[in-house]
Amino acid sequence: MRNGISALTNPIHDRVSYVLKLCVGAKKMEISKFRHAAGQNAFHFVWKPKYAKDPFKFPKLREFCEQVLKEVASKYGFEVYELSVQPDHIHLFVEVPYTMSIARALQLFKGYSAYRIFKQHQWLRRHFRKGHFWSPGKFFRSVGNVTSETIQHYIASSQGAW
Repeated sequence: MRNGISALTNPIHDRVSYVLKLCVGAKKMEISKFRHAAGQNAFHFVWKPKYAKDPFKFPKLREFCEQVLKEVASKYGFEVYELSVQPDHIHLFVEVPYTMSIARALQLFKGYSAYRIFKQHQWLRRHFRKGHFWSPGKFFRSVGNVTSETIQHYIASSQGAW
């Protein structure tokens, strides 16, 4: 303990341990190869509960939601790189099978998780009276190992003239 601040509450120590955890626990994104295709189909998804509620402030519900989202990933062949259940929204960084659309992937994650959450925690039906747990909105962005400038440079300079 130095200057009245322990190593456990030091914000710099917390940030360094968080970065180390990410580096050690991170999975490497690779180009997937199939019989007639090759590529990467990784996305960052964000969505939130309906009515701007914050049901994940309860730790047991947060843990259950994480478990259910991992079940969906396992069942449908998603590769989860990162998952964060915040009090009022979900962040999911995931590799989607190349034969599946983004809309279908989000439908599976949101639909299956809502069904399981309502089934396990029936008290939530009092707060989500119309039977919808998730807001219809969503955010998605494709994520890869290269920047858009890299792709533009590759297309402009390395393909040659026809």
